[in-house]
Amino acid sequence: MNKNIFTQIYEIQTPREAEAMIELGVDRIGSVVTGRNLWKIPQIRETVDLVASTKAKSSLIMLFRNQDDICRALDYYRPDIVHFCDDLVHCKIQGVACEIFKILQQNIRHRFPEIKIMRSIPIGQKNMSKKIPTLELARDFERISDFFLTDTLLFDEKDSAAAEQPETGYIGITGQTCDWEMAADLVAKSTIPVILAGGITPDNVYNALQETLPAGIDSCTGTNVQNPGGNPVRFKKDTDKVRRFIQEVQRAGQDLKTA
Repeated sequence: MNKNIFTQIYEIQTPREAEAMIELGVDRIGSVVTGRNLWKIPQIRETVDLVASTKAKSSLIMLFRNQDDICRALDYYRPDIVHFCDDLVHCKIQGVACEIFKILQQNIRHRFPEIKIMRSIPIGQKNMSKKIPTLELARDFERISDFFLTDTLLFDEKDSAAAEQPETGYIGITGQTCDWEMAADLVAKSTIPVILAGGITPDNVYNALQETLPAGIDSCTGTNVQNPGGNPVRFKKDTDKVRRFIQEVQRAGQDLKTA
């Protein structure tokens, strides 16, 4: 099996850190704009520009939803990929139809045809994934997306998907793995590339790739620096963890090629 797996690392906010990640072999550099009131961040634009001068690709999450605001930000940053990570399940619970997100993607694709679109698809933790319409959501967004990224949707003590996520209204940065069996099913059935995310660390990435066979692998909290309490520090990468992460991805890719 010929398996070339690309790597994606998120919360890279400065050119210096992006350069360090690229030197380690990271293929996609992900940055985050955390709000519409502070949307214009020169360091992130410099990061995107730095990535554009290399073989790597830039990916940008914007934690706001107004179409005009998003277009203004895309005009400013011009990333290779725009990443939408709305909590589609929670929105449904609140009565917000997914149709608004589909229309947004369609309009962004028309306005910025050169920018690829990545859509996060929610998957529950192990033994919880059947509570989420993962494959149905993927079918709804497949035609208007270029990539899917799996991510973990948390449940509360009542086993309800209404649990509050780390970023209200969005999925991601939980540090918890999703159900890899469901992720593998999505990979097998999707007509577009799927990137595995959700609690991926240097210690579990080899097994994750062996079990799910995605096109790419993503890490955020699992490669962040930890504070004295053992919790990940946002927007601060641990270079040694990223190095080990890349090494394990390469080992898995080599083993899959010879399988």
